[in-house]
Amino acid sequence: MASRRARSASEHDSDEDSYEVLDLTEYARRHHWWNRVFGRNSGPIVEKYSVATQIVMGGVSGWCAGFLFQKVGKLAATAVGGGFLLLQIASHSGYVQVDWKRVEKDVNKAKKQLKKRANKAAPEINTLIEETTEFLKQNIVVSGGFVGGFLLGLAS
Repeated sequence: MASRRARSASEHDSDEDSYEVLDLTEYARRHHWWNRVFGRNSGPIVEKYSVATQIVMGGVSGWCAGFLFQKVGKLAATAVGGGFLLLQIASHSGYVQVDWKRVEKDVNKAKKQLKKRANKAAPEINTLIEETTEFLKQNIVVSGGFVGGFLLGLAS
């Protein structure tokens, strides 16, 4: 957020507003949904809930995630496959002419851009992986329940 430079009392104009600098990262730490559910210290959940409760919490959330993942995956596959099928039918019927060499060129160009962005994002990804690994180590019971529930959700 932008703020105005600090001024002495003699420089301050009465018709101008002064701004306060807010630290949004501190606000996010204090008001994060995880802190509301599990408390301010987002350390191990083991201290707060029994093992059975942790497994149930992880299992139910994993099942919901797996079930949604399955449904969304089917919907996405149907949309992409159906769109490609319609494009092929339109192309063979003469309604649409596709320049496949241009499509291939654009896809290769997009691949190069993605590789460049992936190389730039590597530090953030490494930090995210480290934080996730630390969370999984601290909450192994909930994580195990989540994985089991996720697999059951995918299967249903």
